[in-house]
Amino acid sequence: MAQNIVVTNREARKDYNILWTLEAGIQLQGCEVKSLREHNANLKGSFAHFDKNSNLVLYNMHIAPYQQAGITSPEPLRPRMLLLHKTEIKRLQGELNQKGLTLIPLKAYFNKRGLVKVELGLSKGKKSYDKREDIKKREHNRQMQRAVRK
Repeated sequence: MAQNIVVTNREARKDYNILWTLEAGIQLQGCEVKSLREHNANLKGSFAHFDKNSNLVLYNMHIAPYQQAGITSPEPLRPRMLLLHKTEIKRLQGELNQKGLTLIPLKAYFNKRGLVKVELGLSKGKKSYDKREDIKKREHNRQMQRAVRK
């Protein structure tokens, strides 16, 4: 599958346990798509949540204004609606009702048809001791690889 990855959320895998992922479309304006083609976006601190009309909305995704757009460029941090099938929305609503689960964007990319997609991960926050254990495991694996190479 050919993907042109625009931006990834590196902090998400450090701070959250990803239970499962799904792909969603995102509702953008034309100059936002052009700005994404130039890789002018940031997912740090962004999250998805349902609004009062049961629409899934992505908050705090920063898309820099397109240089040639002029005055008409939209606000960089505006909420953007995510596009999913009804069955996926119902499933997510049931999952998000559980305590401690949140929906985090992992990456934004262009698919092979040229459409902007966002990979979302249903996740649970890690505690500080979980993060320390992950660091220990990573260091142990690196030492094992070095020993195997020598």
